[in-house]
Amino acid sequence: MPKVADLTPLGVASLALLAEEPMHPYEMYQVLMARHEDRLVKVRPGTLYHAVGRLEEHGLVQATGTEREGNRPERTTYCITDAGHQALDARLQAMLSTPVNEYPLFPHAIAEAHHLPADVVMRLLEERVVALSADLDFLVTAEATVTAKGLDRKYWIDITYQQAITRTEIAWIRGLLEELDSGKLPWDEPRPTPTELSNKPKESLGKRS
Repeated sequence: MPKVADLTPLGVASLALLAEEPMHPYEMYQVLMARHEDRLVKVRPGTLYHAVGRLEEHGLVQATGTEREGNRPERTTYCITDAGHQALDARLQAMLSTPVNEYPLFPHAIAEAHHLPADVVMRLLEERVVALSADLDFLVTAEATVTAKGLDRKYWIDITYQQAITRTEIAWIRGLLEELDSGKLPWDEPRPTPTELSNKPKESLGKRS
């Protein structure tokens, strides 16, 4: 059996689905997309088939039979094994209890944003707020949809978590924009490139003391 840390997000999602009921990979893909879990894990039909194959190699799932509909290729149905349940439980416990630095792009971009002019940074952050607001609208609609369907909240608490994170990021960016716009946060112009320096008139470069 692989180490708990080796179980990928798609592997976790696959085991979680098969813990609900036996399915074939294409059905698993349809359920993941219907639940919009592609917002949480990268999933494609090919990668899902591959992930299930690896889980089977490690004894975490097993085939229960095949079926054919019309001229479609045979589809193999899988179920989770006892070892799969143990691996899923262990991985979920580790994911819930232990913070992990996943190296997200945005904090890195913010840390290096001083290389860009203030007006460019502000424009880009305003574009990000628009995109985040659209994401938030989607999440609010998703919550309304699952609530209307009567789906138990334990199955979609990730939606409210994502709403909270998105609202926090929007509020933080708007605060930063206010600081940049008011001058409360000083922002030096980026250093000129070597080419820009070489093209400057010598008198504009100043004299060395």
